[in-house]
Amino acid sequence: MATPSLLNMKIAFVGKGGSGKTTLSSLFIRHLAAARVPVIAVDADINQHLGVALGMDEAEAAALPAMGAHLPLIKDYLRGGNARIPSVETMIKTTPPGEGSRLLRICEDNPVYDACARPVALDDGAVRLLATGPFTESDLGVACYHSKVGAVELCLNHLVDGRGEYVVVDMTAGSDSFASGLFTRFDMTFLVAEPTRKGVAVYRQYQEYARDFGVPLKVIGNKVQGPDDLAYLRAEVGEDLLVCVGHSDWVRTVEKGRPAPFALLEEANRRALGTLHDTADAAYEHRDWERYTRQMVHFHLKNAESWGNAKTGADLAAQVDPAFVLFEGAAATPQPA
Repeated sequence: MATPSLLNMKIAFVGKGGSGKTTLSSLFIRHLAAARVPVIAVDADINQHLGVALGMDEAEAAALPAMGAHLPLIKDYLRGGNARIPSVETMIKTTPPGEGSRLLRICEDNPVYDACARPVALDDGAVRLLATGPFTESDLGVACYHSKVGAVELCLNHLVDGRGEYVVVDMTAGSDSFASGLFTRFDMTFLVAEPTRKGVAVYRQYQEYARDFGVPLKVIGNKVQGPDDLAYLRAEVGEDLLVCVGHSDWVRTVEKGRPAPFALLEEANRRALGTLHDTADAAYEHRDWERYTRQMVHFHLKNAESWGNAKTGADLAAQVDPAFVLFEGAAATPQPA
């Protein structure tokens, strides 16, 4: 197997609300940072907790810029000189890149990161954190949370992760991500499930969609307290069960606002994170850029027909560049001087 330093991955953490997906995603981000892997962390949950889980205080986390609030800037930058997109107003969350589009890379500076990303200092360096922004009272009746997550989908559609780089996304709870093609944007999806009927129900929903679209899916059993919990998950999840984690005194200490060195995380939990890393790396050999691009176009055409054309007054199918395939060596349009 190739060494982790030669791999690049997009990873999603999903699960029902309260399953522990934000805690597990934050631990995985810390693990990658400790391994000196460049990471962009994205909080795409309706309840924005990833910043705090990574050590920010409440005020810092609340001050994170919302990607949804910068959607015009994001669209304008990504559109670049793509002649198939006549205006920013005709771009929607699924608009795919084509010739002339600007592509995002993890280890670069650009106007999108300047506006939306903030560094989070960890024990072993720092990661960039982006957040969709919370669903506020002012959004009620005039906005849909999926429109906020649309900023994440648009960026992932235009992102080329290079060698030795990771994007880790803490997804919205439950099965809401199926309302768009966002769930197909990942090389590996880790579903955090408690040993309960509700915990397993979300897995079954994800399993069906993942199978239909070829999305790799593995389950992390969380809050597992003994052999009976483990046996239950094995019976319900089968071979998709990758690893289980239990109580962590380190996590409880950090959640009380008392910073602790990541090196003091329990050995069993460190091994579990290593298993996640190895599993994500092993999925790299199955990356298929043509399928990735094809799925992007599929969901764009679906959204265009169902609501996009009517909303923009344009034929959004014309945005598809049939000759364009997003791939690791794809060239991006230079930034403006």
